[in-house]
Amino acid sequence: MTEIESLKQELKKVNAEYAGIRNVPAEERAEFGRKINAKKQEILAKIVATEKKMLDTQVEPIDVTAFCAPNESIPEVYSQEYGSRHPLATEIDRVCEIYQMMGFDVVESRQLDDEYHMFDSLNFAKEHPARDGYDTFRTEEGLIPPAHTSTMQHRVLKEYRDKLAQGKNIAVVVPGRVYRNEDVDATHEHTFYQCEGVYVSRECNMGQMLGILREFFEKYYEQKLEIRTQPGYFPFTEPSLEFMIEKPKSLGGKKGDFLEMLGCGMIHPNVLKMAGIDPAEYHGFAWGGGMDRLVMLKYGLSDVRAFESGNLSFLRNFR
Repeated sequence: MTEIESLKQELKKVNAEYAGIRNVPAEERAEFGRKINAKKQEILAKIVATEKKMLDTQVEPIDVTAFCAPNESIPEVYSQEYGSRHPLATEIDRVCEIYQMMGFDVVESRQLDDEYHMFDSLNFAKEHPARDGYDTFRTEEGLIPPAHTSTMQHRVLKEYRDKLAQGKNIAVVVPGRVYRNEDVDATHEHTFYQCEGVYVSRECNMGQMLGILREFFEKYYEQKLEIRTQPGYFPFTEPSLEFMIEKPKSLGGKKGDFLEMLGCGMIHPNVLKMAGIDPAEYHGFAWGGGMDRLVMLKYGLSDVRAFESGNLSFLRNFR
């Protein structure tokens, strides 16, 4: 195991240790969170230093833009007649189509964002350990490739809030690519897709949210599905839920088999206030979930890395 891999294993253990904060007495949680955060920052600093050392000792950088001459033994690889849409692009269009049929507008997410939209506008307190759960990359200029499509929530609320004064509702879904500092394996990828949903009106409630989500999954998997929820935690919703569906029959699902698909909840009053919406007059709910896993379940795929691999054998299955 390399030094980097060893440090990342330590980081995983610290993240797992933080999950135990729910079992810590309320009066001790702040101190517990500070200690865990300090340990994590120390490990992250070591990772950065080790990566820099590795880059400094690299003899010759790889030019990823270098031209590669066609291999005449496999000319079909380069023939345009074999081109096709990526399966994720096709399925993202289908996801948006279903929500549009339910009256939602579609707004595309960003590839780069900032600290304010990533955390501050979503009720993440400064230095709060919850920010560590969205560990992502950063540019030298301080910009952030978003770790979740929720970075668009504040913009959507501000852009569409005039609808509320007109007696209309805010109903928007946001598909987009997100990035996280993950140890890549069959079920984890550093680059993947999410879809955010935002709904605000005078009288909306959690029952409406669950109805919308159930309708979406039944349309997407083309079958009736039982749903289930359990308590969750997100700084930007209160109460927060983890939403599960009955495992589709196409995957061998049986009665009582459930799969967690996304996080959701009623939009926190502080998030509405930040966008200039009065939480005493309006209520909202939001949800967000990964689309790669959605597609994996639909087609019975076992390795999320296939989507970003450029493996032609895999992509040809979707021509």
